[in-house]
Amino acid sequence: MKKYFSSNEILPVVLIIFASIIGFIAYPCLPQQVPSHWDAYGVIDAWMNKNLAVIFFPALILVVYLFMAFIPFADPFKKNYLKFIGHYFWFRTTTVIFLILLYFFSLWAAFGAEFNIIYFIIPLISFFFIYTGFFLPHVKRNYFVGIRTPWTLYSEKVWDKTHEFAGKVFIFTGILCLLSVLSMTYAFIIFLIIVLAAVCVCLSYAYWIFKTIEGKK
Repeated sequence: MKKYFSSNEILPVVLIIFASIIGFIAYPCLPQQVPSHWDAYGVIDAWMNKNLAVIFFPALILVVYLFMAFIPFADPFKKNYLKFIGHYFWFRTTTVIFLILLYFFSLWAAFGAEFNIIYFIIPLISFFFIYTGFFLPHVKRNYFVGIRTPWTLYSEKVWDKTHEFAGKVFIFTGILCLLSVLSMTYAFIIFLIIVLAAVCVCLSYAYWIFKTIEGKK
């Protein structure tokens, strides 16, 4: 079982504990309501009681981390994780950092910070896309991580070629998403269009490469 975990596994746990401590330190000064959701224009449209917020968000991050850490044991392609276990560890850790930064922004907004979340979340997701682009070519066939379609799961060759291509698409998508912030008012709409286009391109390529490699069979 140990071989499915990195020797640095303590790092994301420490980060989650750190985020929890920051939440509890901030707790006495927090207003009763903490922002929990924003609309497409960056306006807060949902709130959460601070008693729940300082427990819920770190707990959610911990659950996501544990789910990602133990999901290989439920995968029929379990052994394939060993081929990219180091890269998978850093993907899990990056996901934890991503969620912690969102949590910290929520606390910051609760204190009255007048900063539109659009200009925070889009760059954050953009960099996550770029990182994922470097991660995808290392991912081997499995049921939980990567471009999982009937075509990629059917063939290891289709899987590998799709993920090599998708890695480049994700990096390019991240750069375009980063630039979408410059459009100001329509930033989120343009961001969504770019992401949806990237998904369609990756899925179309997966089908095309499947027909090219396996179609005759």
